[in-house]
Amino acid sequence: MKLLLDFFPIIIFFAVYKYTDDMIIATAVLIPATILQMAYTWLKERRIEKMQLVTLILVIVFGGATVLLQDKTFIQWKPTVVNWLFGLAFLGSHFIGKKPIIERIMAANIELPQPVWKSLSFAWIGFFFFVGALNLVVAYNFSEDIWVDFKLFGMLGLTVVFIILQSLFLSKHIKSSDQES
Repeated sequence: MKLLLDFFPIIIFFAVYKYTDDMIIATAVLIPATILQMAYTWLKERRIEKMQLVTLILVIVFGGATVLLQDKTFIQWKPTVVNWLFGLAFLGSHFIGKKPIIERIMAANIELPQPVWKSLSFAWIGFFFFVGALNLVVAYNFSEDIWVDFKLFGMLGLTVVFIILQSLFLSKHIKSSDQES
């Protein structure tokens, strides 16, 4: 359910784009869809995660610029900026605080040695920078229609594959720590 809620605005963007074939209109619908998503999250959980808040602000800023200036470039840059900001935040967490962000997020559910947390963090950093760069490659080298498909299916697919690979990596380390006990 959370994954569906997380992807609600992009699914709406995708549907409106496919129906209208107009990225400006799809972006104009994306902004209130994202605001509705955040309002629902707030009403249900009484909190909004920092990553969600950053995404909301960037949707409003880049989406607003897209609609006001009638220039799709802004909304095409938004996924890159979001991913690169997350990559920078994950990287910065190695220098600020005692634990990388990924450890802060997952430590309540899993126990891992410090070097594994560090490897996992750098994997996420690499993933965020890779996906951000790949978004620009698709945006500038392929049609608008392919970029919209990539934004929903490509980025979602890459995220799912990355999480599966992360799970395989983690399962290897969990088994080894169980065997040591």
